Amino acid sequence: MKSKILGIFFVFLLVSCKVKDNVQNDLNYMQNIENIAIESSAKNSSSTIQAGDQLVILITAKDMDVVKPFNQNYSSSEIIQTNNFAGGNTPNQGMTTISGPTYIVDSDGNIDFPIIGKMNTKDKSLVEFKDEIREKITQYVINPTVNVRLANFKVTILGEVNRQGDYTIANGQATVLNALGLAGDLTIYGKRTDILVIRTENGNVIHGKINLQDANLINSPFFNLKQGDAIIVQSNKVREITARQNPNTGLYLTAISIGVTAIAVVISLFNKK
Repeated sequence: MKSKILGIFFVFLLVSCKVKDNVQNDLNYMQNIENIAIESSAKNSSSTIQAGDQLVILITAKDMDVVKPFNQNYSSSEIIQTNNFAGGNTPNQGMTTISGPTYIVDSDGNIDFPIIGKMNTKDKSLVEFKDEIREKITQYVINPTVNVRLANFKVTILGEVNRQGDYTIANGQATVLNALGLAGDLTIYGKRTDILVIRTENGNVIHGKINLQDANLINSPFFNLKQGDAIIVQSNKVREITARQNPNTGLYLTAISIGVTAIAVVISLFNKK
């Protein structure tokens, strides 16, 4: 009898170790990273400016009086604060200050910039548009400094993450990994192989799936986020099973385990006699 109990115990131990290894593997990200060639093109690495974007554009130079015409109607008191960490959940943390005149991109992709006039942003990244502004201003000012920031670059993260909500990203550039990091990572119940990204592009709603365990996610067109993207983390089977279980199941299993252990001890003492 004693040998049978010990045998059952060792089998249980081996099964537990196997389950533990499987769980750990399920939680690891980008498991094949060393075997993946990064093929992301420059086109996918940066987000382009979209209609409705709020561009904060501030022109500076050694002599600030010279660039005043390019910063019309701007006062240093005009400051936009954005939250980089926890969206609306913890509004006092991670505040980033963005200051400067704000321009709303119209439906045709244009803004009306002082002195220069109408400028088109269509299919341009923030860096490309900044270089274009600098090139035009150098016709009037020597060595101007151009700062272009996106004030309303927001992504929404829902589902099995530790902090759901809307997140504003001040520099206008973020990856799925960055965004999930802001949301406090996935919970243990998050399905790491099935991350849904919903995107509105040129008036059309498109979507894609990302597998966090596969390093090929780096080459996905949805790896680099765009303005207004929504990330939805599905629940895994563990969450579904847990949701169907009686809330006292854990207590019952603990009681059974203690009972089995007590019986084994009694039998062991009995055999010694």
